[in-house]
Amino acid sequence: MKLSEVSIQRPVLASMMSLALVLFGVISLKQLPVREIPSIDPPIVTVTTVYPGANASVVESEVTERIEESVNNISGIKTLTSESREQVSNVTIEFTLARDIELCAQDVRDRVSRIRGLLPDTVDEPTIAKQEADAQPIMWIGMSSATSSTEELTNLVERQVKNIIQTVDGVSSIIIGGEKRFAIRLWLDSEEMAAHRVTVLDVERALQAQNVELPSGRVENWDREMTIKTLGELKTTEEFNRLVILRDGDRFVRLSDIGEARQGVEDERSAARVNGRPCVFMGIVKQSKANTVAVAKGVKERLDMLDTTLPPDTEITVNYDESIYVEKAINEVWITLGIAFALVTLVIYVFLHSARATVIPAVAAPVSILSTFAVLAAFGYSVNILTMLALVLAIGIVVDDSIVVLENIHRHIELGKTPIQAAFHGMREIAFAVIATTVALVAVFTPLAFQTSTTGRLFIEFAVAVTAAVIISSFVALTLSPTIAARTLRAKHNKPSIFVRAFESILNGISSNYKRSLNVFLNLNAWARTGLALAVFASVIGAAAWLFQRLEGDFLPPEDKGRMFAFVIAPDGSTAEYTDRMLQQAEAILGSVPEVQTYGSVLAPAFSGPGEASSGIVFVRLKAKRDRSVQEIVNGPGGIRDRFFGQIEGAIAIANIPKSINRSFNAPFQLVLQGSSLEQLDQFATAYTDKLKQAGFLINVQSSFVINKPELEIEIQRDRAAALGVSVDDISRTLQILFG
Repeated sequence: MKLSEVSIQRPVLASMMSLALVLFGVISLKQLPVREIPSIDPPIVTVTTVYPGANASVVESEVTERIEESVNNISGIKTLTSESREQVSNVTIEFTLARDIELCAQDVRDRVSRIRGLLPDTVDEPTIAKQEADAQPIMWIGMSSATSSTEELTNLVERQVKNIIQTVDGVSSIIIGGEKRFAIRLWLDSEEMAAHRVTVLDVERALQAQNVELPSGRVENWDREMTIKTLGELKTTEEFNRLVILRDGDRFVRLSDIGEARQGVEDERSAARVNGRPCVFMGIVKQSKANTVAVAKGVKERLDMLDTTLPPDTEITVNYDESIYVEKAINEVWITLGIAFALVTLVIYVFLHSARATVIPAVAAPVSILSTFAVLAAFGYSVNILTMLALVLAIGIVVDDSIVVLENIHRHIELGKTPIQAAFHGMREIAFAVIATTVALVAVFTPLAFQTSTTGRLFIEFAVAVTAAVIISSFVALTLSPTIAARTLRAKHNKPSIFVRAFESILNGISSNYKRSLNVFLNLNAWARTGLALAVFASVIGAAAWLFQRLEGDFLPPEDKGRMFAFVIAPDGSTAEYTDRMLQQAEAILGSVPEVQTYGSVLAPAFSGPGEASSGIVFVRLKAKRDRSVQEIVNGPGGIRDRFFGQIEGAIAIANIPKSINRSFNAPFQLVLQGSSLEQLDQFATAYTDKLKQAGFLINVQSSFVINKPELEIEIQRDRAAALGVSVDDISRTLQILFG
């Protein structure tokens, strides 16, 4: 074969080709993102709409149903689900895997924009987003202080810390949790308003007209020009109190006449704690293709820099960090890769009895493995557990071609030819066989790269890594391996070592025993041989089937990542204070677990729209050195799950161990119930949920359809309202301003 002949004649060329592959691989390895599993962006688009002050039924009829009708006939929809709760509408559209996520998102934007005018005027602009696997924070960092208030911590985070962390390479955004942003709150006295004949809508109109700051142009003369800035924005409570609401003749009705402006915060229901101390959380979201480990390392370095500039009593705690497990897992696979290479080299040496011969496949393996990273970079893939495991598997495969080349060249040397002649003759005979072997292996692994299911897409990078390693190993076997063999192999070997001779004697004993057993079997008559062979075959197949049926099934095996979540769900209608008391009980239980290093909680987390006062979440980080796994800590006898169930009576507390895939907080087992009316569906869902709770094999059974939240219904006497000159819209708008 010409390629092999040229490589044997031009050893520098063959060496430089392999070195170039290694160089590209090493450069690509430094640039590839590091993550736990391959990136799987499901074709899911969510539409989140906030309707301030609206209850669930109003959100359902005025927002959710209209959005559903608009997007329902987009092509390629697999499932369309929606959730309507107080103030928030969530519509989730899952498309078939054949559709591109970017085109899906664009189609949804177009359909929602068509019906924007049909939505209520006070609805916030709908937020349309792709659901990406990397859209969740990889770190949760809590900032607390013994002397500073939450408002001061919020100001510190937003003005100083957030801006510095956002400059870290790979950081996409930062989510603030438990923040208390400064706000001016207006408290109105209804009796004073009635006395001065002022309505809530008058106050709203006064704020809209007088609390503005607009550009006012510029003024210029022959030599200079100046921009004009009209100071119309109110910033202090004194300015708000002096705000003129109405003019009654020569007298002004000011805000101080009908109420009072006070300093406050935007959201009084949300709160956060770290190890029981009030704090403000920062959730670090990385870019889609960024390196998880590098981003976390950069964030920690910036936090160390900030430590000297923050107030002395300010404490920064990392309550959740995905990079720790990812880094350890990848390092473990690197160690496994090194062990596999060492074992392969040792086995080759033991069987070939020659250090010179061992060098040839030992060089081919790292060249093939390192060069594979260049292929992964070209396809936009990453270094993850599956691609690394693919390389571990490929270690035993990439040396096969070189061993075949080596053996054939060595055979010609033993026939009396010189190493150069043996290399030429050997490659002419074996080149086609090497290519055929490579094609066969590629034909086995390549189809995995064309899978479209979730499981198949998970193994695309695995298939590409193995295929690339095999193809490169074939190239190395046809170029570098014969070049080295032609200059290192000798006709005679040194005397094998004692270890090799001992191993050889063991193999000879195994071969002798096998030969004797085979002779005994072959000496049987035909019926006995056939019956015995079929009996052994049937026993093996039966045992395999019996064991397979008793294996537990899961998408991915449970892993101890050193972290967990806890969710606290209070009854509908619970106040933030009530839920906070339940959340503190969960924190007390977690704080008493000796393996817990740190924990942080968020009341009414706002992951999609305004947070619910009846929910809370706790991030838990476990100690690195401990005797129990996270599964034992949570699910073992007397574990966190049992303690939550037995000690927290006023709410449902759920311990959750995060998985690599499906990082949302949905339950692993779900049933979809359909009915002709909401009332019948609620009755059936309640009865069915109770039945599942009594079954004994399920815990934390809940129904997502809940219509029992307490509410006040206001009936308007339309005739009287008309006589007073008050419209229904004025009444609704007034209530929304006062209570929304």
